[in-house]
Amino acid sequence: MPHATPDPIEVRKVPIKHVADASGLAELIDAGVIEADRVLAVIGKTEGNGGVNDYTRILADRAFREVLIAKGARTPEEVAEVPLVWSGGTDGVLSPHATIFASVDPARAPATDEPRLSVGIAMSEVILPEDIGRPAMVEKVAAGVREAMKVAGIDDPADVHYVQTKTPLLTLDAVNDAKSRGRDVVTEDTLKSMDVSNSTTALGIAVALGEIEMPAAEQIHRDLSLYSSVASCSSGVELDRAQIVLVGNVRGIGGRYRIGHSVMRDALDADGIWEAIRSSGIELPERPRPDDLDGRLVNVFLKCEADPSGRVRGRRNIMLDDSDVHWHRQIKACVGGVAASVTGDPAVFVSVAAVHQGPSGGGPVAAIADLG
Repeated sequence: MPHATPDPIEVRKVPIKHVADASGLAELIDAGVIEADRVLAVIGKTEGNGGVNDYTRILADRAFREVLIAKGARTPEEVAEVPLVWSGGTDGVLSPHATIFASVDPARAPATDEPRLSVGIAMSEVILPEDIGRPAMVEKVAAGVREAMKVAGIDDPADVHYVQTKTPLLTLDAVNDAKSRGRDVVTEDTLKSMDVSNSTTALGIAVALGEIEMPAAEQIHRDLSLYSSVASCSSGVELDRAQIVLVGNVRGIGGRYRIGHSVMRDALDADGIWEAIRSSGIELPERPRPDDLDGRLVNVFLKCEADPSGRVRGRRNIMLDDSDVHWHRQIKACVGGVAASVTGDPAVFVSVAAVHQGPSGGGPVAAIADLG
């Protein structure tokens, strides 16, 4: 049975000028570009440490929700349900920013039968501490992704180009909660649990989209041949379910925006980023430069990781042996520099811990184009 066609989407990127700044969102609403009550999701980078105790995510979350409450008619409880996915850590040249997705009145959007951006939002069932890193979490995430596809009006998994999630990780309280109920957890290392939560979620996305079969428990976070090309998974202490923002293309929805994707094969694979941009509908010369984008690229969204072999293009690096600066920060700065050199804009979304997200040592790239 075909879905009802969802409303077209407006998507804009705004800078975050200080740690609790949401003026970019307020200005878009005041200018009539978007309506506060139509904001579906925000995906952004904040300037903290990117770790378990990165409070800049909470500051940004509060600032953006306060604007949505002040400038719209939704209650605080309704605004609390809007997915705001914050990835902490703008290492190197990365710049704090937010990408805002909002539905628009179809009468205000350009009509076209070409594929145009659609967004589906869903929440999974509650993910218990003992589910993290195990098949139960894979299944719960997969069910949520299928629900988000329905909301976006997408039937064919090939039309899904980016699935951004936020899932719970393990804190000491969560570990103790599981133990109090006679359950064990996959790890008691809270920082490692961030990586494991991300990787388990990615497998759930891959299962839902038919990229892989349901994995066995022992393959989770271990069998690096299993991955999703469209998963971008983030985790934090803010929630106890998988929050899913699924972005794809639908014909007939109208609007100006289109999304495409590809993968980076390794940390230096600028061609993988260009391929994602081409996939979004921007025509480019054979060897493109940032000037060729001509303002048509809204943003790119990448996941990255230090190659577990400790090598890139045959050359040894020390990221995984460095006891002074965690590899999360080093690879994010590296890939952020590569991405910014492609886009010509340091406000790009680069997130770390990419196990099962794109090929090992690389990661998925999604690109959103403004074709208006």
